[in-house]
Amino acid sequence: MFAKLPLKLTAPFGLLTDEAKLAFRSKPEGISKLVSTRHIPANDRYWDQYCTLFDTPSDVFSLISPHDIRRAFLDAPENVATLVRVISSRLFNLVSDHTFPAQQSTTSVTSYASSLIKAATAERNATKEVLNCIRVLQRVLPVVFEVEGESNAFELEVLWKKVETDHEGGVRVDDPQFVIEDEDDRSEHDEAGSSLSAELKARTKQTLPSLAEKLFSCIMDLLFCCGFTLPTKIQVDHHKINYIIWEKGVGSTADSGPNVQYDSNKIEVLRLLLVLFSRQIYVSPASLFSKPSFYTLHMVRKTPRRDVLTLLCSLLNTTLNSSTSNNLTIASVAGKVPYNHLVFKGEDSRIALVGMCLQVLCVLLDFQGGPAKDVVSGNDENTTSAPTAQTNAFRYFLAKLHRTQDFAFILNGITGILDQQLAVSNNILPGSKKSIPYIPETIILFWKMIELNKVCFGKNLLGYSDEMFSQKFRAYVLDSDGAMDILAYLFSYGLEIKDRPQQHGLCRSLSYIIQTLSAEPAFGNKLCLPVKIPIPTKWSTPGTAGDFMITSIYSMMSTTSGAMTSLYPALIIALSNAAPYFKNLSIVSSNRLIQLFISFANPRFLLSDESHPRLLFFMLEVFNSVIFHHLSDNSNLLYVIIMAHKTFQDLGTFTLASGLWEIRHAELVREERARQEDPNRKSNLGEVDIEAGDVQAEKARLLRNKNQDIAARSERMESFREDAPEDEGVEIASVPASKSEKARGKMRENSVSSETTSSAALLASTGVGRNGFVPTHEWVASWQQGLPLDTVMLVISELLPKIQSLQGGGQKATSTGEIIDFLRGVSLVGVLPPAPPLHPRKFTWSDASMVWLTSLIWGEIYVHGMSPLGIWSSTNVRLFFVKHTNSPSRQIAGTMSHVVGELFSTARQRPEYS
Repeated sequence: MFAKLPLKLTAPFGLLTDEAKLAFRSKPEGISKLVSTRHIPANDRYWDQYCTLFDTPSDVFSLISPHDIRRAFLDAPENVATLVRVISSRLFNLVSDHTFPAQQSTTSVTSYASSLIKAATAERNATKEVLNCIRVLQRVLPVVFEVEGESNAFELEVLWKKVETDHEGGVRVDDPQFVIEDEDDRSEHDEAGSSLSAELKARTKQTLPSLAEKLFSCIMDLLFCCGFTLPTKIQVDHHKINYIIWEKGVGSTADSGPNVQYDSNKIEVLRLLLVLFSRQIYVSPASLFSKPSFYTLHMVRKTPRRDVLTLLCSLLNTTLNSSTSNNLTIASVAGKVPYNHLVFKGEDSRIALVGMCLQVLCVLLDFQGGPAKDVVSGNDENTTSAPTAQTNAFRYFLAKLHRTQDFAFILNGITGILDQQLAVSNNILPGSKKSIPYIPETIILFWKMIELNKVCFGKNLLGYSDEMFSQKFRAYVLDSDGAMDILAYLFSYGLEIKDRPQQHGLCRSLSYIIQTLSAEPAFGNKLCLPVKIPIPTKWSTPGTAGDFMITSIYSMMSTTSGAMTSLYPALIIALSNAAPYFKNLSIVSSNRLIQLFISFANPRFLLSDESHPRLLFFMLEVFNSVIFHHLSDNSNLLYVIIMAHKTFQDLGTFTLASGLWEIRHAELVREERARQEDPNRKSNLGEVDIEAGDVQAEKARLLRNKNQDIAARSERMESFREDAPEDEGVEIASVPASKSEKARGKMRENSVSSETTSSAALLASTGVGRNGFVPTHEWVASWQQGLPLDTVMLVISELLPKIQSLQGGGQKATSTGEIIDFLRGVSLVGVLPPAPPLHPRKFTWSDASMVWLTSLIWGEIYVHGMSPLGIWSSTNVRLFFVKHTNSPSRQIAGTMSHVVGELFSTARQRPEYS
């Protein structure tokens, strides 16, 4: 009798409804019926459990697996269609029902217990059913998208099919619903409205909205529903849907106040919106523009103007208020305790909401598929593209922001978030604070702001430039005192993540942002200012923002072992754009520039890829710009240029043969050094000499013994130097100004002889190139003759003899400081030609770069969605490649949590003795 007591107690009360949930997985009337029974009617009681059974998102995602939906879609697709229709219809009916939303209970133990008791009774909870409908759609739709792939047959039939019904008395013609009236297209709308009116009057049938259109309308209503996502105090009469901006900021000065339950409901609705937008991750990159997502397309082109503005401002304000929020919740207070995130794994609803808002914002502002692509205008020389209200309303209205207080709010919000992340990196206790999870989305939002909200120089009705009437966000940022702070934040975060391969895509976006900013003159004018924010000691450098920019770019390129070669062009172009504004560069940053140049001038690097000479070209432009514009203000850089004169001179006579010989020479030096360090080591040097069939290697050894300084320079050019001391310029100065001309002559002779030995040079060059690239004499001549060496060589020819005379006088060797003082007073007026006009290289978008950024955004969203629900897990994503690895940070966090848990466990405090 007593053995059955627990069953009789738990069954009537149904606490947590564990039995029903387990039965849903195991019994025939559960999820298995979706596959086993064909053509389940829409009015069957079977569908009710999908709305009433679950209590949390985890219940839905654990009890309904992607495999279940995939099997049902393949074996009984009509059941999946019925499920989508029934759940959507139930959602529409619930939202319009007077019992929704149910009254929110306070967060106390009593209310929690009462909610458990209500769960077991027959009392209907409309809010719970709405949430379950949303969660089931979140679970089902990604699998439908995956199975559909690039085919839309099922979606067109179930979600986008419109039904025509008879309408007695004709159709009443109202004003067009989705018209956004602006000066540019008001006349077009008048014409379209008159034609549409005539057409509608002639109709005898009414076309009802499709299921997807009604779903979007329902989602928008839920996002602004009093008692569900908004406080009930703002409800007007019985109208529970109130389109007001969530928080103060852009477009609003009122703040409804925080509410954990409302934030949680917003997360649920926004997650469903993201799931609908995720349709585009199940198409290949090649089809991203030709087969755009119907869902995102509808959102950006068919949403009413009021809804667009309200949602856009709500998402922006919620995001940007996160850095200044003073909301005191249990999660926010506990999050300030060091290492607390390693012990308590609970998620702060506010942080989750901010991250979700940013993800939705990034997707909407990035979308340019099909007819949503920006309109291109201008001629071939000056082509510009801009969104319109008909292409993407969210991009359009973001570009229309113009109030200074809005710009200040946005900039302060973005810098506040970046400052929080910098504080995590700059903490005395490493790892004591949790990293901000939405930094990538914040950076992309900033990129979209400076990309879309920029100054347009078109003429208005009065003939004046638009810049005179409204300041745009990009100009506001660059004119503000925080311009260099933004630069420092971006570089600091890039230096923090540069060693993580999974974050290299974000590093690439940082390089493009920096290139975009560097093309503006206002940016260059700020480079002489110091960096005000507290940079971590390991990345800080003395001097100005220009010095920090140079050393940061050097560190990102030199300490990643060539893993981020895709970043090199954008970063070097940024240096080239900023070079005309460099002033008073320190000896450290000057050495960093010359080290980059020497590395790019290394023959092995130059001949390994077809695009590498372009980097050398940009570095020479950096030196030329400094010489033309601020020669006397950069004596440190001028000094290291003169001391590295041999590298510049060799470039003037560079050929394929000479480059191959120097590569071979460096290999021989390396082999010889390795043999000297380990006499027992069996060297391959002799075997190589025998295969060569000549005495070139022996001559190279003799030259090496006579000219150790040449060998050292060749080896030094093989790789970047990790650290440069403050007095590094002294080391450069110690190199003799003129090397052995006899040795140089022998080097040229060896180059010529190797070039004339039939195909020996071509055979060697085949092993130098990467990915099948083979350098040729014609290819080398094509870029070598176009290198801008004349300006630097004029400076070297003018100043090198003077420095040599200072060093070679009867007095003691002149110190480096005295030489720099001499260079500080040098003037080359009359020697140098006039400075050419400035033509900064701006970042330009291409289809490939837009596909890459879309993949980057959705990759971040995909990773965030893996925990805790795994929204898109176990589905075949086609837009990008998913590689599953064990995260070391999670393993360490788990170990730390176990250790801390053991320290505070009851067993350790009160040990038991046997």
